[in-house]
Amino acid sequence: MRIGITFDLKSEGLAVPGQPDDFQEEFDSPQTVEAVADVFRRLGHDVILLGDGPAMLRRLLDDPPEFVFNFAEGHGIGRSREARVPAVLEMLGIPFSGSDPLTLAVTLDKDAAKTLVAAAGVSVPRGLAVRQPQDARQVPHSWFPVILKPAWEGSSKGIRRTSLVDDPANLLDTAAEMLRLYHQPVLVEEFVEGEEITVGIVGNDPPEVVGVMQVVPRSRNPRFVYGLEVKRDYKNQVDYACPPRLPEAVLDRITDAALRSYRALGCQDVSRVDFRVRNGEPIFLEVNPLPGLHPVDSDLVILARLAGWSYDRLIGKILEAALKRAHLGPPLPIPEQNGDSAQSCDYLPTSR
Repeated sequence: MRIGITFDLKSEGLAVPGQPDDFQEEFDSPQTVEAVADVFRRLGHDVILLGDGPAMLRRLLDDPPEFVFNFAEGHGIGRSREARVPAVLEMLGIPFSGSDPLTLAVTLDKDAAKTLVAAAGVSVPRGLAVRQPQDARQVPHSWFPVILKPAWEGSSKGIRRTSLVDDPANLLDTAAEMLRLYHQPVLVEEFVEGEEITVGIVGNDPPEVVGVMQVVPRSRNPRFVYGLEVKRDYKNQVDYACPPRLPEAVLDRITDAALRSYRALGCQDVSRVDFRVRNGEPIFLEVNPLPGLHPVDSDLVILARLAGWSYDRLIGKILEAALKRAHLGPPLPIPEQNGDSAQSCDYLPTSR
């Protein structure tokens, strides 16, 4: 099969004036693209690198592939930017991997995603979308401390140590600065103390939980934020545990909440769902339907590896789920699991 890959690459060079230093944080490296392409080649497919933007459009019109594996994030700040490539593919009648345009739009809007997940019976933090600094005055005192996030971003863009605010006096200034830098609403949420958890899910009918992973700060701190500074220095800042050292009943609640969230948001083929666990209750933070696929650094890949899945198996299972959903071809010859199962692995890595 001729498989096209859509993606956005980080560009090299100096910071762009007027842009925050994390404006390319969601984009991928050539190493990621080549790692995914190599898996497909080992499975016997021909690979076409499509990229994104006008060049992608020309390639799709001139020589369309039979299928597209999509992890393009989209440029700019619009909340529908992740939906652009799937919308084009739908219009051209080219089947593709991952969620459809509606899901990619609603999951990028963190406040909208929380509304749908809450309607499915999953707990979410109290929060308020702020469009002007003075709107932050509506935040009740009972919510503090609060954490601020750009409402339409992923990859922890804008989430730093300074995003955690203890009192109303600092809230307006922090919100104003984030509004200035990111040019979009700011989500102000109660800060949930507890374990930082992420759940990997692959497939559709039914979706399969790859594993549940806890991000463990090396410096014990109930106010730990798995934000940008931590992710950029993960080797020194955190360890990972899969499964988390939590009671079985709590792990069951986490997986149930993750699957409820996945279904409520219409996710397809793959997603990573993030929670904080407070007193045994999973509190939904967000879902990433375009999770990073770097062969070493990405959270989903780390989780899968700790759950005993090779990189080839992970990418192959995502592709298999997408092809099955599109009624294209028989099951793929995906490698068996390597290592221990998700229920027995326990790993504190030295590389992310």
